[in-house]
Amino acid sequence: MKPLQVSLRVHKGVLSVMNVQEGEQVEGQNEQHLNISSSSLQQLNDLLSRLTYTSTIYHIKTEDLAYFSFENHEVIFPIEIRRLSVPVLFDPGKDVNSQVTVLIKAFLRYKELNVLINSIRLNYPKIKIIVADDSLNPEKVVGDNIEHYIMPPAQGWFAGRNLAVSQVTTKYFLWVDDDFVFLNETRIESFVNIMEAVPELDVVGGQVERNQFAFQLKYEEGNSEEGGCITRVSRTHAPLPGFNGCFFADGVVNYFLGRTEAVRRVSFDPFLKRVAHTEFFVDGLGHLLVATCKGLMIGHQKHGSTNNYGSYRHPPKSDSQAKMTHHFFKNHLKCIKY
Repeated sequence: MKPLQVSLRVHKGVLSVMNVQEGEQVEGQNEQHLNISSSSLQQLNDLLSRLTYTSTIYHIKTEDLAYFSFENHEVIFPIEIRRLSVPVLFDPGKDVNSQVTVLIKAFLRYKELNVLINSIRLNYPKIKIIVADDSLNPEKVVGDNIEHYIMPPAQGWFAGRNLAVSQVTTKYFLWVDDDFVFLNETRIESFVNIMEAVPELDVVGGQVERNQFAFQLKYEEGNSEEGGCITRVSRTHAPLPGFNGCFFADGVVNYFLGRTEAVRRVSFDPFLKRVAHTEFFVDGLGHLLVATCKGLMIGHQKHGSTNNYGSYRHPPKSDSQAKMTHHFFKNHLKCIKY
């Protein structure tokens, strides 16, 4: 009877079978090309179960291809070569005050900012608040457990977000705009309960009054010569199991709970100074698991115009053109459809 034989071949490592016993036929131990033979299919499978791969190159993240052949069949499968990383842990906290930090990017609208802070303190008198402020003429923001960071004037939306997130020491942060207002229905604990129950989640978005803005990002990958396409579509993915009214999404409204370490890994592109939101979720595509939930509500203040604010909130066409040029290069795109 002709013996059964398996042949394996790799490029960036060596193959071996552990604990080879007398009579077991293995050729090419600790080499790139390994042959295993046996007259018994059971023994052949047993030898394969003891097969190991050892990388012979140093790299923190790459892969090899293993070519496996048996009789007239051949299979190619990838092997990941990865340097183990050290986990980053946060104090789990005892209550919402030790689990969450509220983050605010402030610019010119101090009246609205003070209304927001007062509304937070009515519901959460002890929670930490971080304010990143790039106003042209900064004013003092006073109150217990508030960290107020003064930035150079008009540094921008995402630069402020990066600064605020960089100072968080809690497991989660809650992002709010400076013209939001906490309502009786604004319960940070509801966000935390969802994130704790589904630890794979990185971002959970809520509602700004009745606006539960959420979207999918459809990405068609390009090639080395021609970039891909991103299309933003106003819909969600599948429901989040166990939570009625919650759905997976690729992006959410500007009111969300973020897992601090996960969001730091993606960060916010400081090139985007004025109008930016979707861009963070584009950078997080494939890195952040995002959901949106109905009923997690915050209010939006009604206010008049603020001196100089409109000119920054609605920048000239040249700014928008520079922003799009930046995206086409940075994300290697040929089209963006919002």
